[in-house]
Amino acid sequence: MIPTPNRRTFLATGTAALALTATGTRAQAKPTLRFSAVFSEQDIRAEMMKRFTAAVANDYTMQNYFGGNLFKQGTELVAMQRGNLEMGNIAPQDVSNQIPAWSIMTAAYLFRDADHMSKVFASDVGQQLKKMAEDQLGIRILAPTYFGSRHVGLRGKKKINTPADLAGVKLRMPGGDAWQFLGRSLGANPVPMAYAEVYTGLQTGAIDGQDNPLPNVQNMKFYEVSGQIVLTSHLVGFDLLTVSAKTWGAMSAAKQREFQAAADAAVGWSNAEHAKKEKELVDFFKAQGLDVYAPDQKAFREHAQKMYLASDLAKSWPAGMLEKINAL
Repeated sequence: MIPTPNRRTFLATGTAALALTATGTRAQAKPTLRFSAVFSEQDIRAEMMKRFTAAVANDYTMQNYFGGNLFKQGTELVAMQRGNLEMGNIAPQDVSNQIPAWSIMTAAYLFRDADHMSKVFASDVGQQLKKMAEDQLGIRILAPTYFGSRHVGLRGKKKINTPADLAGVKLRMPGGDAWQFLGRSLGANPVPMAYAEVYTGLQTGAIDGQDNPLPNVQNMKFYEVSGQIVLTSHLVGFDLLTVSAKTWGAMSAAKQREFQAAADAAVGWSNAEHAKKEKELVDFFKAQGLDVYAPDQKAFREHAQKMYLASDLAKSWPAGMLEKINAL
């Protein structure tokens, strides 16, 4: 005879099924990682993050916020420190606001090019700087995200050849001491302004110019309200793809390796795309009617480096670090 299930059997079976379902749900639940950046969705780095998102999709649910829609420029680091954000694209200038030794990474003409920057981050110097950030700020730096060498874009047609030619020019720079000093080191009068306000600032004459890599100038359409681009190449532009130390520490060693590998692959693709894009954009801007030319870069380099070495910023640079960077 086949036994007839009674009420107790049904209850026991149902409880067991519910337990299995709950266990399965917990096992399948993936942590959500919020990522914030000031760059737009048209930026190459937005595609970089989409590639990274796809690479870690089995383990994490990524929520990507571009254009400063979640946190404004310069506030991402504090948001990570407060536990309100898991990942961010952080400017080295924001790190230097809390760790003065990091201001060396914000100095004009420090890096020769993107390859030199990558070598520095892969060296002992880079490991030392990364450890400072992790120990003192609670963030794990995954990789520097190159976005092009910064150049000066201006509204007018006045020819710029040396820093003296920028005297009195209202040059938009992001807020923060490191950014403002960078503007002064070029000979200009720096004006703090949010990235999203630059187009209108140029259009209305609230500012005379801005400094950005060529891909940014195209993405944000600054060329529509500019008359020239001066190829100063004063800063190898990069930000830092970071994850909170808390999120990183919650991963197993194997997951950390996979996460880092996904970041390296996405950033490597992005860096190569930026290098290719930079070469194409000079002709693009000329076709838009802009005057694009190189000034006396030697004069700019000497002026900037002299100002940095005489400043209080240089007093916080770790002994011998500048010489190690130059030697790489």
